Amino acid sequence: MSLPAWRIIREKFPRAKITALVGKASAEIIEISGFVNEKIVVDRVRLRDSGKVWSIGQILKLAREIRSKKFDFIVDLHSLYETNLLGFFSGATYRLYANRENRSLDFLGNFEPKPPREDKTKHLTEHYLSVLEPLGRTENAERFVKLRPRSADFDAVESLLQNYNVAGKKLVALFPGAGHRSRRWSLENFARLTKLLSEDKTLQPIVFLGPEEKNLRAEVREKFPAKTIIFDGLTIPQFAAALSLAQVLISNDTGAIHIGAVVGISIVLILDKRAPTTYLPPTDKLSVVRSRTLAEIGVEEVYTATRKILKNKETRG
Repeated sequence: MSLPAWRIIREKFPRAKITALVGKASAEIIEISGFVNEKIVVDRVRLRDSGKVWSIGQILKLAREIRSKKFDFIVDLHSLYETNLLGFFSGATYRLYANRENRSLDFLGNFEPKPPREDKTKHLTEHYLSVLEPLGRTENAERFVKLRPRSADFDAVESLLQNYNVAGKKLVALFPGAGHRSRRWSLENFARLTKLLSEDKTLQPIVFLGPEEKNLRAEVREKFPAKTIIFDGLTIPQFAAALSLAQVLISNDTGAIHIGAVVGISIVLILDKRAPTTYLPPTDKLSVVRSRTLAEIGVEEVYTATRKILKNKETRG
């Protein structure tokens, strides 16, 4: 959701060497965008879960690396304690920090004027763009960025698909994982949904499993229809390429929907009615099923939303 902000930074500084400090999950999407020259990747999950001594050592190493780059300008879209401190000790002449209500040391920023105070009712993309308002007005900036996956990633996915009889079939992508259990529609529901979809012989369901879901492969194989394809070893760019070949993505509220959005796939999102919507991708191809709590949302409701998208695609030809 920060891609529109990255695009503005590139437009404002077309000749600058831009470096992105990004999490591991976002790094390859940022690279594909072409908005940055280089990236520094931080594995925040490993830092969180590893021993304190090792993690502190890695943070100090990161601080030294950032300082060695001799940056002129730091833009901190997230404005967390740790990123504010990294920016402050970087030695950069100018520091533009998001103006957050808490979990922030934004007083360490020195760019004037400061961005407006964070408005938590706004969509996250709007928040990121508001951080850049001191650089110029952003109200007319495009709120969505669409990316085309690289040829090498298409080739890798098509090579995998050659192992299956998918010629002439419409691919339906399913992502049953999510970072937190509270955001996961049950695997049994996904299995029943896949069975319904498989009754249409023109469709080919593909279940995608990320690194956190690899342990589900045996269970997916056991519970899902026999002809379901399972992909669990793709890189993020390959995953993006695979999604762009599918007709629709059915997913929990997780990173998969954001990757799907930037490559232009239609999405059926299964979302608890109590969940916030300020983090959803700003695409007009998003259909949200959130009539009830996640546990109460039925298979038939998600199936109906999926069939509607498929039917609309058939009508448009």
